This record gives sequence, structure tokens and C-alpha cells, in this order.
Amino acid sequence: MLKAVLGTQQKDLEEVKVLLEKATRKRVRDALTAEKSKIETEIKNKMQQKSQKKAELLDNEKPAAVVAPITTGYTVKISNYGWDQSDKFVKIYITLPGVHQVPTENVQVHFTERSFDLLVKNLNGKSYSMIVNNLLKPISVEGSSKKVKTDTVLILCRKKAENTRWDYLTQVEKECKEKEKPSYDTETDPSEGLMNVLKKIYEDGDDDMKRTINKAWVESREKQAKGETEF
Repeated sequence: MLKAVLGTQQKDLEEVKVLLEKATRKRVRDALTAEKSKIETEIKNKMQQKSQKKAELLDNEKPAAVVAPITTGYTVKISNYGWDQSDKFVKIYITLPGVHQVPTENVQVHFTERSFDLLVKNLNGKSYSMIVNNLLKPISVEGSSKKVKTDTVLILCRKKAENTRWDYLTQVEKECKEKEKPSYDTETDPSEGLMNVLKKIYEDGDDDMKRTINKAWVESREKQAKGETEF
């Protein structure tokens, strides 16, 4: 439609120019000159509108910029770590090559009174997670923190009760270790405690172990019987 309007105005302008060349009276020439200027201004405005619309169409035709998503791959559960302690802190050391090169916000640790949750995002195309629940003793959430060193994340759990020793990192670890220990009843005969230990070894042992224990048991009983006879 804009093109048709421009065509009509161009024809009007040409006709006014022809009339202006033939006009001899001043009043007529002034009127034609004013009309010529008016038409030229309208044509100029229409041309600007046409150029603007063309530019808008070109912009709309441009494909939208595609932002490539940051791929973090799959999440790896961290199972290898080391820990030690001071009077104030329990310190957990996690080795992750290159972790010091990721943005600070990619290393996150959430603390509760009896747990911590570590998440390292987008490290060499993977995420790394470590969740430790049921810590052996309560920690101070506000006093706990993390530090990122070369290839290492250090988690600092602030002990609520300072100057107390943690023999284990978690309550579960403590219970498992204590189950493995042989139980001794101090109020019973010491030989009964030894018998309980031998009984557990016998039950858990293989055939060779059982034969060895049986042989030792028989020899011990024979020696006891011989000693009683001689007496």
C-alpha cells in the first residue's frame, strides 16, 4: 500500500512541475511552488517510513541468538575422603582435581546440627555430591564453613562442645565398629569371655580354622583330664 501511495505522489509531483513550467502568473506560480514543496515533503516522509519498515523486517528475520546451556553431566557421589580434628573443628578433606578453578558459587555446602551436604557443580563436565548424615556429635551451623584449596575442598565442622574428642565421624560408623568388637562381661569368669571369643572365631571361620580350633580344644581337654588324674 505504501508503494502505491508513493507512486501516486510521484505522479502528482511530476504534474505540478509541468504546470509550474507553464504558469506565468505570480499567484499561480506561488501556489504551485507551495504544493510542490508539500508533495516533496510527503514523499520524503513516506520514503523514510518505507526504509524503517524494511529495517524492522530484516531484524525480525534474523534468527534469535541461541545461548548454549551449561552442561553439568551426571552427578558423582563422593565416597573417598579423609578427616582429622582439632580442639574446635572436625576437618573433612575431599580431593577433586581442578576444583580450585571452578567459580566460587559452584562449590556449595549446607550444614545442619548433625549433617553436611557438599555439592560441586560443573567440574570438568560433571557434578560431585557428598552427603554425611548422623554426625557423631552436634556441630555449630554458624561456625562451620568450607575452604577451596588446590585440588581439595576442606570442610570445617565447628564442634559445639569444644575440647571433646570424636572417635568416629558418624554415629553409624561408631555402631558398626562397636558391633565388630568382641563383648567381654567383666562380671563373669574371664575364661568365659575367652570362650565367647573362640566361639565367634569358630562360627566365622572356614573349615581349616574350625579343624584347628577343634584340635586345640581336644588337646586342651586331654591335658586337663591328665592333670586331674595325676593330682
